[in-house]
Amino acid sequence: MSGHSKWHNIRLRKGKVDAQRGALFTKLSKEIILAAKSGSPDPDANYRLKMAVEKARENNMPADNVKRAVARATGAGGREIEEIRYEGYGPHGVAAVIDAATDNRNRTAGELRFLFGKHGGTLGETGSVAWMFDPVGILVVDPRGKAEDAFTEELLVDGVIDLEYGEPAEIYTIPTALRDVRDALGGRGMKISDAYLGMRPKTKVALEGAELGQALGFLEALEDHEDAQRVFSNIELTDAALEALA
Repeated sequence: MSGHSKWHNIRLRKGKVDAQRGALFTKLSKEIILAAKSGSPDPDANYRLKMAVEKARENNMPADNVKRAVARATGAGGREIEEIRYEGYGPHGVAAVIDAATDNRNRTAGELRFLFGKHGGTLGETGSVAWMFDPVGILVVDPRGKAEDAFTEELLVDGVIDLEYGEPAEIYTIPTALRDVRDALGGRGMKISDAYLGMRPKTKVALEGAELGQALGFLEALEDHEDAQRVFSNIELTDAALEALA
């Protein structure tokens, strides 16, 4: 199973991912706001917004919440939400990149700096760790019990560059091909639970036991921050190491 997806499943079983529905809706609303600001407020003309709205609906976010988020992006009340990337090192040399959505960059930077320091890390400058990652498109897909070879054959689509097989599986694409790959795989009946532009580490740091637990605790703290939309790291998450922590 793909490491990050498996880790999220373990968190779900422990009730650690967005335990409060309001926290999840806040993150979804911010993504809708950012997506609407990046282009047209019409989902049919703005693919990022279309994906954000679909994800909100899949998570049972009320339609009124979606409408308010789109309206806020066009200036209908509320403080300005902006997208900012933060980078730094956590415990045991783990590199982390956080894509955040905030209405107060100084507050967010201060809170993230505190979290890095609390876990023995350091919040860095722009570019301090981003060079260790490649930009990619990421699709989270349910293989529906298909064997890896059979599932891989279905991914013969222009733009797909790699697969981390599991339940769910993570499919990596050329960034500019994310939309076409998502549409192609969706047209084949695949169940896609998430699709977004992200970061993939060029090399990974392998940890076990207490060190792995500390690193995951650090990443959990980052993901649980209300302004963090996505968190990417270079940690190696193997089945054996994760099962030991489950």
